[in-house]
Amino acid sequence: MVQQYQSPVRVYNQPFELIMAAYARRFPKCPLIPLFVDSEILNQSESKDGSVVVTERRCTIDIEAPRLLKRIAGVEYLYFIQKNTLNRRDRTLHIEVHNETFSSRVIVRECCSYMAHPENQDWTCFEQTASMDMKSFFGFESTAERIAMKQYASSIKKGKEIIEYYLRELEGEGVTYIPRWVPPVEGGLLSADRAVPVSGAIDGLPAKDLANPTELMVCPADDKLDADYIRRYLGDLTPLQESCLIRLRQWLQETHKGKIPKDQHVLRFLRARDFNMDKAREFLCQSLTWRKQHQVDFLLDTWEHPHLLQDYYTGGWHHHDRDGRPLYVLRFGQMDTKGLVRALGEEVLLRKVLSINEEGLKRCEENTRVFGRPIRCWTCLVDLEGLNMRHLWRPGVKALLRIIEVVEANYPETLGCLLILRAPRVFPVLWTLIRPLIHENTRKKFLIYAGRDYQGPGGLLDYIDTDIVPDFLGGDCMCDIPEGIAVPKSLYRTAEELENEENCLLSDSIYKSASIFKGAPYEVLIEITEASSVITWDFDVSKGDVLFNIYHSKRAPQPPKKDSLGAHGITTLGAVNAQLIDKSWVLGKDYGMVEKALTCREGESVQGSHITCWPGFYILQWRFHSSAASATSSLPRVDDVLANLQVSSHKCKIMYYTEVLGSHDFRGSMTSLKSCQSGFSQLSAATTSSSQSRASSTVSRVTEGQVLISSSH
Repeated sequence: MVQQYQSPVRVYNQPFELIMAAYARRFPKCPLIPLFVDSEILNQSESKDGSVVVTERRCTIDIEAPRLLKRIAGVEYLYFIQKNTLNRRDRTLHIEVHNETFSSRVIVRECCSYMAHPENQDWTCFEQTASMDMKSFFGFESTAERIAMKQYASSIKKGKEIIEYYLRELEGEGVTYIPRWVPPVEGGLLSADRAVPVSGAIDGLPAKDLANPTELMVCPADDKLDADYIRRYLGDLTPLQESCLIRLRQWLQETHKGKIPKDQHVLRFLRARDFNMDKAREFLCQSLTWRKQHQVDFLLDTWEHPHLLQDYYTGGWHHHDRDGRPLYVLRFGQMDTKGLVRALGEEVLLRKVLSINEEGLKRCEENTRVFGRPIRCWTCLVDLEGLNMRHLWRPGVKALLRIIEVVEANYPETLGCLLILRAPRVFPVLWTLIRPLIHENTRKKFLIYAGRDYQGPGGLLDYIDTDIVPDFLGGDCMCDIPEGIAVPKSLYRTAEELENEENCLLSDSIYKSASIFKGAPYEVLIEITEASSVITWDFDVSKGDVLFNIYHSKRAPQPPKKDSLGAHGITTLGAVNAQLIDKSWVLGKDYGMVEKALTCREGESVQGSHITCWPGFYILQWRFHSSAASATSSLPRVDDVLANLQVSSHKCKIMYYTEVLGSHDFRGSMTSLKSCQSGFSQLSAATTSSSQSRASSTVSRVTEGQVLISSSH
């Protein structure tokens, strides 16, 4: 396997000629590099005018390898051939190195270059690349590869230190300036007296201002050439990590059309894939395409937050943690998630979360400048006080899962720590649902506290200062994040609005609308093949009052005949709800009621579930309700249906969503599946009696396997 390495471009604040004088002192041996035993010149040539000098050396290296490996290989030292090409006219030095020892088993190549800085001729740049192709090495390929990587990392780290050491040595000898090379005078004489420093001005500045080039020209913060920039803005990176960053950045510059992301952004994707170049490149390209398609780069400047978010969204930025990372506080337990989804839609909430992430990246850059060290991620504090079954409303969970999926795919390594406080017993249910979508590296950053455990050792105060603990967590810092209040149902979007919204997941695949006429119930057929499966539902009554029933039959209902209305000579009334329960069926014999009839008034929201006891066919039925209606009344005659269709007031309208959960996932034991209605004040005893008895054992099992929840809570 071929390993490739590339160091960042190093910048010396000294001219090229002085750097060359320091470099020449490394030969024939360098006491600062104990592994560099000796070197001898094999060949040296010079151009006619003396501008180009080519030197070929054999270098003897003592690799820090295990004695056993040296004995097996039969060598004490390794020999490398080095070819240096010094071009005094162009002020460049190119160094090519390849191994002479084991050249049939391992191919090592290294290229280094010294050159004058393109923007400041009194500075010098250095860059280094290397590759190693390990074909075979006596069965010790992985060991030899590790040793080579260690040696390479050591040489990169020592390289700049050695040059600076010899520069100080030259300064101690009084050599602080070496004139530039000039062509020989006519007649072939090359006189040092004729080699004079460059005079004149740079960028219009007089020559006298060039005495201190550091003061004249300081590298800007975004100068990608300086290793100091990497330490200052990106943090400590190993040579291999630096190499991956620069290679990926160069690949983007060569192939990517459009705006090139910042180094901090590229580095996040490399870290997320453990610096695997191929995986990081694919990961990053997918995200860049997504950002371009959705114009995410302009989100903070162009997106206008709906006013409703300001009133009902319970999250916001709040100072920073002890490490200087921006702190985001989310009072999720107080948030009316269902109300926000119903009033705004999933796309608006997704954009809200994306804007939070974009703002977080911006704040990280600001804190990097403020604290003088790299701040590449932020801390999120999530308060779950108040979390209950309403947050486990299935369409809301689906929206949450999609948001997590988008964030994981496009904002890797932006979360430094997630503090989850006051987690209630219902939390393991939510965690079971979202955990598979969160990358393992991200899950390691989750710290979960139940009850008041966050106030003790290892708790909240280990991460944020006492003076910024929010007041609602017992601190003295007033937090302007709003308390959660219910979104008024008057702000909910209507069924028509959802149906007309082309890209809304809620209208495409979750909610459906249905009209219920007096005498013509609306029915949904669900086939269950495995007992103990869970049928869940959620519906809103937007017009009229309805009765909700669930029936079970062992045999499949027969589809209604297409000409059932045509026989009466009426064909222009539009679609009539198809009745699945045959009029000849007898309740209690051919089919049975498995849930007590539930009366639902106009404006109410109903959420619930049913644990199936038998396989077969289940029918969810919504029936028009009036004071004279009876939940167990006989099936209506077709004549009654046709008569009642003439009366517009005899019509109800609902929006509903239903889903079947496999028994192997839930087995009806989760308390989140209890039936509830209008603020979750009523429970269906028929549905939950069997689940209550098994709830505690299942929740505790999830707790032990997934999340640590305090038993004292």
